[in-house]
Amino acid sequence: MKLEDVKKIAMIGAGDMGHGIAASCLLGGYTVVLRDIEQGFVDRGVEGIKKSIARFKEKGKITPEAHDDMLARLIPVVDLEEAVKDADFIIEAVPEKLELKKRVFAELDKFASKHAILASNTSNISITDIAKATGRPDKVIGYHFFNPAILMKLVEVTRGAQSSDESIQIGYELAKKIGKVPVIVEKDSPGFIYNRVNEPTLAFISKILEAGHPTPEEFDAAIKPFMPMALFELLDYVGIDIAYHGMEYFAEVLSPDYKPSDAMSEYIKSGNLGKKTGKGFYDWSQGRPAIDLSKATKEYDINHLIALQVNEATKLIEEGVCTDPREIDLAVANGSGSPFGPFALAKGIGYDVLNAKLEELYNKFKLEIFKPTKLMKEGKIEV
Repeated sequence: MKLEDVKKIAMIGAGDMGHGIAASCLLGGYTVVLRDIEQGFVDRGVEGIKKSIARFKEKGKITPEAHDDMLARLIPVVDLEEAVKDADFIIEAVPEKLELKKRVFAELDKFASKHAILASNTSNISITDIAKATGRPDKVIGYHFFNPAILMKLVEVTRGAQSSDESIQIGYELAKKIGKVPVIVEKDSPGFIYNRVNEPTLAFISKILEAGHPTPEEFDAAIKPFMPMALFELLDYVGIDIAYHGMEYFAEVLSPDYKPSDAMSEYIKSGNLGKKTGKGFYDWSQGRPAIDLSKATKEYDINHLIALQVNEATKLIEEGVCTDPREIDLAVANGSGSPFGPFALAKGIGYDVLNAKLEELYNKFKLEIFKPTKLMKEGKIEV
């Protein structure tokens, strides 16, 4: 199969990610089937798509004719067999539970055409493990979009242990056709590229909470000038529970250093999970919190965060997850909306400065994941 053979895409899961991905595929010119387990879920997904493309029309990004044509190519469905029976490319975006995804993929394998590629939007779960539920592991790939999917550019196209070159290439080319920036993850590994590079900063936050200083606001005030959302603020926005469960997963599959601290666990126990509950590290009851920049800590700075990112990015190269530093930079920049990836930043700052920052963090917290790698110490990566 080639990209031109892909005519119909089935989107399994009509939640925020699902309907965002579906809208992106409609913008790319495809006929899209949107499926969920209940009509109400499908209807909400359709409404989400209508709102998204209406905004595109209002801003002049698409013509009224293109808007109407997109809606004409959208097929809402509840029955799974009907949704996938003649689809060429199927994207799954159901909740992040391995057993659930395996059940879904077993059904997709049963009902989909033999040529169809099955792609998972998972942000962490092993593509190889998901593929084991099917009789076509060569046609199973990772296809990780970022939220909001209709706006964010990055798509991580992940190779499972048995994913074929053809399946990966079609996924890569399709992502380009729908206006995204795809990056191939050559080795199925926890967190793929973007989440893996950023996970050590969560361990750092957890340790800051455990130490009791600086306060979340003092820390955020120091880095806020460099980021649209500072770290504790961002965690509140996403949900402390989401970050917490991600750390538990990384502690299980990558390093026990990622185990959340007791201080972080207290937020989960209290039910103060951030914006969605009205309170987390900050009070969100009156809207987005105001961070007092005059409270900025002198204990840490932005280079501590960059050092952690660059160090983890070198591990991706060493492990063969992605061996091209330019591709890692492309992924991180497009996943965050930043103009620069970690290696470009390292080139400007200097590896000697960043290695010194890592040594500071390791000496304070004694986490092995904070130790500079061989590549980090050499500081010879070119981008």
